[in-house]
Amino acid sequence: QNYPSTGQMRSKMTDERFDGVLLGLAQQLEGGIDELLDVFFSFLGRKTDFYTGALDNAAEKMVLTKFKEHQRRALKVQADKSAARQEENQRQAPKPKKEEPKIVEIEEEEESSATPAPAVTEPLSQPDVGDNEDDDNDAKGKLKPNAGNGANLEHYSWTQTLQDIELRVILPPGKYKGKDCVVDIQLQKIQVGLKGKPLIIDDKLFNKVQPDDCTWLLEDGNVLVVSLEKTNRMEWWPKIVDGDTEINTKKVTPENSKLSDLDGETRGMVEKMMFDQRQKQMGKPTSEEQQKLDALEKFKLQHPEMDFSNVKMS
Repeated sequence: QNYPSTGQMRSKMTDERFDGVLLGLAQQLEGGIDELLDVFFSFLGRKTDFYTGALDNAAEKMVLTKFKEHQRRALKVQADKSAARQEENQRQAPKPKKEEPKIVEIEEEEESSATPAPAVTEPLSQPDVGDNEDDDNDAKGKLKPNAGNGANLEHYSWTQTLQDIELRVILPPGKYKGKDCVVDIQLQKIQVGLKGKPLIIDDKLFNKVQPDDCTWLLEDGNVLVVSLEKTNRMEWWPKIVDGDTEINTKKVTPENSKLSDLDGETRGMVEKMMFDQRQKQMGKPTSEEQQKLDALEKFKLQHPEMDFSNVKMS
């Protein structure tokens, strides 16, 4: 067994030590990662000699070195996740019945026309009818989220976490190679399909992604699995592209196992953020707004002689 070195353990502890602080900062910035980077580099310029204290572009070289180091680490994690997911899918796939061994030679140009077993698909997402009168209005025209907080549509299905999205696109009958596929992921647009045929997806994404961190693979020769990294990691997407029917994000339920993986402080912040998001969607006060309202009510009780009729909360 390979154990992590002392340096690796120290690096991991350093990385996680400030997660709570950085997550709290990110929650306050509406501009996503761009604004977070602006804040960080502005701090270096205003409070340190980072830009002026070194010669020969040392600061720039340091930033690029650290970027490449963490990029390599992130790409390895992403690749490991994809490999583990594919291995799990293969392990759970039903074993074919034993047949007499047959040897059939297929020429390379004929491979794309060979027909594999149909791709396994989940039942299509159903309209959300709501659980009560208030839900009925919010649920009109929307779908119930699937088990992965996404939707099962006619030509593809998708699931999501706060950080990323997995899109599974079912290709037309046939067996294909990567060179037959078209996958183009831009900041807020996506195209998926086969070369020489009408695209299956060609539309504007609901929100921005990080194209350099997005990946795709061809599974079993007939399913394109696309992983999208969200730019804003603080929201649930109601749909993948503009042309999709929205899901009811009020019914989204994050996996408890994923929350339990977080340290106490970070988990508390994520749960608070999710609570506030649900409150906003229902037109109710967030946790901070509720604290202000509670404080005001307490002050009213302590000062009944005062008139609070014109008081407005901001």
